[in-house]
Amino acid sequence: MTHQYSFRRATADDLPLLAAWQANPHVRAWWDADEPYDASDLADPRVARWIVSTAERPFAFMQDYTAHGWEDHHFAGLPQGARGIDQFIGDPQMVGLGHGSAFIGARMRALFEAGVPVIGTDPHPDNHRAIAVYRKLGFAASGPARQTRWGLILPMLARP
Repeated sequence: MTHQYSFRRATADDLPLLAAWQANPHVRAWWDADEPYDASDLADPRVARWIVSTAERPFAFMQDYTAHGWEDHHFAGLPQGARGIDQFIGDPQMVGLGHGSAFIGARMRALFEAGVPVIGTDPHPDNHRAIAVYRKLGFAASGPARQTRWGLILPMLARP
């Protein structure tokens, strides 16, 4: 089964949907309950935030961000143009069906086609499901797990 995914910019109108998705236990386990955000966060030029849909059904949130937007970011040493990604499947009925690797892969292809030299991601080291998806998509650990101001992470990188 092949799915097509659409990515549209998240807007203030999406904040209730995002809050509802974040209330789901499968999201709360790995995503900070204080995010996402408010309208000012959605306007941050360092981060592109997306609502992901398939068959016109919104089911996931994804963001990609400049790795150089924060001086103390763990990906700040990557080449210019590098992006980081984070995402979650908000709709519990869509978990475990292969959508995660498919839509993340679609966004990665778009970023690489746009000239991004490397993509970083930073799952919690205990989030084995996410790490397996990232490895399937070509990510490899780029160092040991470590504590950051964003929490405990396992830095991972993928190149075109």
